[in-house]
Amino acid sequence: MLEIHESSVEEQPVGAPDKPGERVEREFTVKERNQWQLAMRRFFKHRAAAVSLVVFFLLIIFAFVLPHFWKYNYTEFVSLCRHSDGLLGPCSPSANHPFGTDSKHDALAVVMRGTGQSLKVAFIIAFGGTGAGAVWGIVAGFFGGIVDSALMRLADLVLTIPALALAAALAHRGGGSLVQIGLILAAVSAPYVARVVRGVVLSLREREFIEAARALGASNTRIMLRHLLPNTIPVLIVNATLLVAAGILLETALSYVGFGVQSPDTSLGLLITTAQGAFDTSPWLFYFPGLFIILVALTVNFIGDGLRDALDPRGRP
Repeated sequence: MLEIHESSVEEQPVGAPDKPGERVEREFTVKERNQWQLAMRRFFKHRAAAVSLVVFFLLIIFAFVLPHFWKYNYTEFVSLCRHSDGLLGPCSPSANHPFGTDSKHDALAVVMRGTGQSLKVAFIIAFGGTGAGAVWGIVAGFFGGIVDSALMRLADLVLTIPALALAAALAHRGGGSLVQIGLILAAVSAPYVARVVRGVVLSLREREFIEAARALGASNTRIMLRHLLPNTIPVLIVNATLLVAAGILLETALSYVGFGVQSPDTSLGLLITTAQGAFDTSPWLFYFPGLFIILVALTVNFIGDGLRDALDPRGRP
């Protein structure tokens, strides 16, 4: 695969003039930047994407690192608080419980656990859906003909079925474990990636470097893996980030209708489902999980937009 390089010239003066009007010799340093360095440069010029990347990194720390240092565990029972009417009930947010409590547990610990589980499902969807869609699209686009028609009609069939309804039916049969939910949602997301990848492969398979590889005796598998797959990586990266955001929302919707992660484990969608009954008396149990769903979805979408602009070969360096 060809790499695009950019040369940047830096001007460095050598010495200083001893007399007025004397010429100063200047030295020029040329730095080369490859395609990925140019992409990173463009990405960090996208301020919303750069800030979102930092926020998303902090969300990962919140979900997977902070629980090891927080004084409460999501399964640990905490005492209730006495309210003005003299009755015991969930504690409102305070220094001891920043997110308050539900009827049994510290809400911050539960939200951290729910965010981690939702992110795990989203990552399974992103990597599973992108991987399956890449294979699907490359095979369809490379071979064409009957193979392409059969694979694309299968993709059309899956796309005509509402993803949430199909995932709910399959999750109900599978038992609703975290990995099973992630794989099911990855399977219903793969056709979207396959169609995009197929379009890229169709534009590449007749290019000169593919013809040269065929002339040198390269097998179909080698051409797909060594020549076509690397050229689809920018598209796959962008789609993977967008699938993380879509995965969070799909998992939330699936848990909301009762087919997602099941108790005693938890997820952001399940937390919203269980908190809706206490919305009037303990609204913090609803707002905090909802806030983290919005944060994850927004940050990942901004990161995806930044990557799309950065990996666009027509973009400015």
